[in-house]
Order: sequence, then C-alpha cells, then structure tokens
Amino acid sequence: MAQFIKIYNENPNPNEIDKVVEVLRDGGLIIYPTDTVYGLGCDITNTKALEKIARIKGVKLEKANFSFICNDLSHLSDYVKQIDTPTYKILKRAFPGAYTFILEGSNSLPKVFKKKKTVGIRIPDNNIARSIVERLGNPIVSTSIYDEDEVIEYTTDPELIFEKWQNLVDIVIDGGYGDNKPSTVIDLTDNEPQILREGKGSLDVL
Repeated sequence: MAQFIKIYNENPNPNEIDKVVEVLRDGGLIIYPTDTVYGLGCDITNTKALEKIARIKGVKLEKANFSFICNDLSHLSDYVKQIDTPTYKILKRAFPGAYTFILEGSNSLPKVFKKKKTVGIRIPDNNIARSIVERLGNPIVSTSIYDEDEVIEYTTDPELIFEKWQNLVDIVIDGGYGDNKPSTVIDLTDNEPQILREGKGSLDVL
C-alpha cells in the first residue's frame, strides 16, 4: 500500500522530498501535484518503473506520450535537439507554467524513448514537483491521472486519489486540491507554433 505524504507547496519539507526521491530511485511510482491536474510519475532513467506506468495506462511504452518534468531549462539539452532563439524565448516566457511543449528529441534520450522523434517538456509552476526533480537530479516522466480525458472529483482531491491509487503506486503526495484543467500543449517542432490542446496556460506566451 502507498504512503500518503502531506507536503506544502509554499515551503516543501526537504525531509519529505528526500523520502519521495528515495522511492523514485528505487523504481517506485508517485502521484504528485503540479500546477494543473495531479500527475503519475517515475524516474526517467528507470526502465522498469516506466514499463509499470505504461501498463497502468494501457499503452506500449515506446509509443507512450509521456511528459518530461524538469525543474528548469538546464536539462533541455540532454533530451531535445538544439533549439533556436525564438523557441527558447517562448520557453523562457512560459516556464514555469501550465504548458507542455513538444520539441524534437535528441539522440541522448533514454533507450526506451530512442524511437521517439519528439518529447513533451513540462516545468510546472509548483514547488513540490520542481523540488522533487531538482533533488533527483534528472527529470521524471509523467502522465496525468485522469481517465479518458475526463477530469472528475477524485482526480483533484488527494484523499480520493489515494483511495483509488493506493495499490498501484508507492507514494501519493497530498499537496492540496489539484486543478481540474490540464496543461496547454503547444508543438514547437515546426516553424509556426501549433496549439494541440488549449488548457490552463494562456496563449499570450506565443
């Protein structure tokens, strides 16, 4: 059964963050708050954990469209191809924020993602999520926990999330009520940004 840990967004307790990071390093799965809906995540470098998430979501790992959660733009060069100045300026304006940007993947992607031409990058405006990634030292791979694109009450209330997910994951973080609107998804792989999903993030950043 999962641990249920309360962490405050204003000032995440380093000891609690360390507990979460230890579980991630051991190949565990976590449910954690973002600036949009709660996310299901694992360490990007742990193939077994990635396979577990793919199984839960009912998708093939190599075809899964998971997001990479980063704590700042410094990890980008590890996972995406060289980006031009206009693209970098958009990212700088938007992050941290409720956006997922689709960028071209580089050759240094983890082995299981080698066939993917693009990756979705997220830097949430949430101190808990960013503290976990910073302490871990590399991104976490993430997918939102709602079903079939429907956001209902159990996906915003941490206690209800725990009830539903306690036997599937190792930690559920209570970071307060989640939002019920997903991130705005913007494809930056072409000359013109393409809006794939309009969510919480405003389009003013383009």
